[in-house]
Amino acid sequence: MRFIVALTGASGQVLGIRLIETLVDAGAEVYAVASRAAKLTIRAETEYDENYVREIATKYYDEDEIAAPFASGSFRHDGMAIVPCSIKTASSIAHGITDNLITRAADVTLKERRRLVVAVREAPLHTGHLRTLTKLSEIGAIVFPPVMSFYTNPRSIEDMIRHTVSRIAELLGIEVEYRRWG
Repeated sequence: MRFIVALTGASGQVLGIRLIETLVDAGAEVYAVASRAAKLTIRAETEYDENYVREIATKYYDEDEIAAPFASGSFRHDGMAIVPCSIKTASSIAHGITDNLITRAADVTLKERRRLVVAVREAPLHTGHLRTLTKLSEIGAIVFPPVMSFYTNPRSIEDMIRHTVSRIAELLGIEVEYRRWG
């Protein structure tokens, strides 16, 4: 199993970090890429930094490394997740703007008909955002806003993070155990 995980500048960096950890723990190769804004937000929101993401990923790239292997459709992988995904990144993907490694890899993932999960972190949403998310869905992306689930009876923020990350990992095709409805 081989996955691409991108972190953009939206709030919720711990979700992307935990996703990388979860995929690696499941035995997957994880090719991680972080935007400049993600690096700032990681430091602002978490106890981690870019070096931690480098350490846990199989391979790590910056957003301007457009020659990375997964910028090409010939690179085989099992899916890509952008967690968290900014509206800027979502809009770029929806409109085919491939000006960095994250949007290029997402575009390639979609054109090759591979799974792309986009965890858009924005609220509230205006009509332009909703149209962007609809367009992403229409071109094949799975739009997954990381919305809290209370049926799991979470006892901590970590419980909510674990549940959200498990759902995303499952969408990528990873077998995970987590509390389900009913």
